[in-house]
Amino acid sequence: MDATQSHSFSQLIDEALKQDFSGWDFSWLAGRWQEMPLPWDYRQLIVQRLPTVAALLDLGTGGGEFLSSLAPLPPLTCATEAYPPNIPVARAHLAPLGIEVAAIDDDRQLPYDDQTFDLIINRHESFWSTELRRILRRGGRFITQQVGGANCVQLNEFLCDEIKPRYAAWTMDKAMYWLEQAGFDIVSAREAFPDCVFYDLGAVVFYLKIIEWQIPDFELERYRDRLWAMHQLIQTEGAFVAKNHRFIIEASLPA
Repeated sequence: MDATQSHSFSQLIDEALKQDFSGWDFSWLAGRWQEMPLPWDYRQLIVQRLPTVAALLDLGTGGGEFLSSLAPLPPLTCATEAYPPNIPVARAHLAPLGIEVAAIDDDRQLPYDDQTFDLIINRHESFWSTELRRILRRGGRFITQQVGGANCVQLNEFLCDEIKPRYAAWTMDKAMYWLEQAGFDIVSAREAFPDCVFYDLGAVVFYLKIIEWQIPDFELERYRDRLWAMHQLIQTEGAFVAKNHRFIIEASLPA
């Protein structure tokens, strides 16, 4: 190993491993990675719907940052979160707005009465289509932006080509199928594969530490040789480029 590169390699890894993470906040990666824009605007699609919505549910609110940014919100606005470290963060963001955050561990049993909501939104969270149908009012809408199963698969191919992401089978077609089986009509659906650019190895390690399902057995020592090769590539070419996989679906329940 080149001594300078070796020092940089170890320093970048140590720095990434020491970083705390909460509230689904990727701000530490600012300037170290870049996600190219999607050809749609999830936020704008929701904002367009809000004036006619009396009851809103944010399914998988993360730290509540996105939902709180939509204020003023409908008279009844609720949120769920399944990742325990995010729950106190979300409650701190949303309690001042009068929004209750329900801690859940099963998408199939949500703590709401039948036909409660006009609009359910979901960004990068799992869902159970029949449970959505139960709590959504007739004529209501479900808007979800999902991370597809091929997301950043180039990381897997470079570091461990025999290990697929845990959710590799998750596709737009499969999501639409389950929604239609539950009685939803698909209003619109779009898919995209924009670049996800990592400008240093620390960004890669931080990402893999947080996104545990990308390489489920990721351990530094196990992948050190391939990480070193990736570090050299980034030093030479300026970045490692992967492809995000996103799709967005808007579905409605017949009135």
